[in-house]
Amino acid sequence: MEARSVDEIPRGREWQYEPKWDGFRCLLSRERGSVDLRSKSGEDLARYFPEIVAAALKLRADRFTLDGEIVVPQGKGFSFDALLQRIHPAASRVTKLSQATPALYLVFDLLATANKKALADAPLSERRPALEAFAKANMKGTFRLSPATTSYATAKKWLAQSGGGSDGVIAKRIDLPYQAGNRDGMQKIKKFRSADCVIGGFRYATNKIAGRKVVGSLLLGLYDDGGLLHHVGFTSAIKADEKPALTDRLEALIGEPGFTGNAPGGPSRWSTERSAKWCPLKPKLVIEICYDHFSGERFRHGTSILRWRPDKAPRQCSFEQLKQKVADPMKLLK
Repeated sequence: MEARSVDEIPRGREWQYEPKWDGFRCLLSRERGSVDLRSKSGEDLARYFPEIVAAALKLRADRFTLDGEIVVPQGKGFSFDALLQRIHPAASRVTKLSQATPALYLVFDLLATANKKALADAPLSERRPALEAFAKANMKGTFRLSPATTSYATAKKWLAQSGGGSDGVIAKRIDLPYQAGNRDGMQKIKKFRSADCVIGGFRYATNKIAGRKVVGSLLLGLYDDGGLLHHVGFTSAIKADEKPALTDRLEALIGEPGFTGNAPGGPSRWSTERSAKWCPLKPKLVIEICYDHFSGERFRHGTSILRWRPDKAPRQCSFEQLKQKVADPMKLLK
């Protein structure tokens, strides 16, 4: 069951709302002594989360299929960075992390039980009560029931306080069966935020325009309390017809120090040596960007440019602006 991205929370009696958790979507099935964990792409996740497998085998029910999200608690929220560390080839490392940072499985749908094999064919208005009954009889500890509401006001509150473990709201049609493989019955709404960032460097694009190199992406920076400029992300949302003039502007500012704190890394499994090269800039330019999620002192995804900020002093662009009041996700779970 996939979600279609929309800008506004839908209203109507046909909708149920849930927090959109910031984790790994996972189908969990138990058939007596066997437990299977599957990602949205069909990958086997069981070896990376042995504590969830063990917890599933301890549940009273021994035949069921659940839809949910794997998260790793950290402080008063969930850490996606800690979650990513679990995808490791060494079994010894996975075992150590499963003990040091145990994961939770947040359940939001029940697709099959020993008595109701075709529950996925029932509308959500029947599946949710069945899930709540299942949770009451079976779930505890590692397994948590994800909250749901039909209140539009509550959904708006969840969206306003998203962060720290949730990154928006999910709206589901209560009159439809489980929509496997399509986006017809579920919508996702994310809260997008803005931040003023210093351009601490840039990378050239792979392809040239009219025979000359042009900018491909801008590297974004924020200052910490000690005055160090840290690399926190990038934006490549630059119009093609604006790239030559912007490249001239950037090349005139090439020079040290660039980033004085955390700097862009080198080649990785996702980048080549060429794509990892970057040019440092004097901290003169400020832009306001739009982002959806910030964790581990960086923007999780690429950002988009809202506007240039010539009125903003670079040193005003600090991590302080990203602090916000967010809901404690653990208080939402039962």
